[in-house]
Amino acid sequence: MDRKVVQTMRAGLQFLRRERQAHGDLHDASKKKKIATGVKGTIMDLTTDLGVQSYCFRHFKDNATVARLVRECGLDKIELCGVHADFSDETSFDGVIADYSKEGVQIVSIGVQGASGDEAAERKYFEFAQRAGAKQISVHFGIDSVPDCYRVSEKLAEEFDMYLGIHNHGGQHWLGNSEMISRIFRDTNERIGLCIDTAWALDARENPVKMAEKLSDRLYGAHIKDFIFDRAREPEDVVVGTGNLDLPAFVKLANASSTMKSCVLEYEGDVENPVPALQKCVEAVRNAS
Repeated sequence: MDRKVVQTMRAGLQFLRRERQAHGDLHDASKKKKIATGVKGTIMDLTTDLGVQSYCFRHFKDNATVARLVRECGLDKIELCGVHADFSDETSFDGVIADYSKEGVQIVSIGVQGASGDEAAERKYFEFAQRAGAKQISVHFGIDSVPDCYRVSEKLAEEFDMYLGIHNHGGQHWLGNSEMISRIFRDTNERIGLCIDTAWALDARENPVKMAEKLSDRLYGAHIKDFIFDRAREPEDVVVGTGNLDLPAFVKLANASSTMKSCVLEYEGDVENPVPALQKCVEAVRNAS
């Protein structure tokens, strides 16, 4: 075959490869832009957007009772955990949601849910959240299921138009520090972000405000929680702002966020009567707003 013909064919093939690569890059960039555009929304306002984690009311198993307790705290939003909903039982979803709706309580998030890459099981979490009107699910990933669990979570989050916030569960948990979460962000798309637990950040010797600032582009949720520590570094829940959390600084950050989908209080003390302490927590956050 003539050398000039061969050279022309090679040049044509190289051009086609470049075109395909460019088309693929544009497609990926377009997809990422579409996701990123949806990340930012209304600016958070904790005078009205603050909620509470249902685990605070774990002593009470009846959802209608929990909904009334939320209102007694002066709130109308909740993140629902597995104590108060069976996310594997689709037949129970409408009844649970109705219990909160009747009291004017909005389910803004669910969790913390384990994500191990079991698509059939995890799909039900998304179905509940979507049906409830939530936009965020708090999650933790099983280390043995990485990276497959990321791909399943990304797929379901895109399908249901949901955002996932990784819960940083302290210094002894593999997802407890900002460096590890930053690593996960490099391996995942913008559907996966952070639901920062301020107390467990303290447990990991992180500054919760700086941690949230560092990861602010993918900060989708928060558990405002405060710890003090004894000499053995055992944590104790306290009213937010009375422990080691710089509450005014965190509230300022949250109130400037356009990526957060939910922000809830969490206080695990006084199990049988948490409302008085939670009322103080609500007052502290609103006074700092």
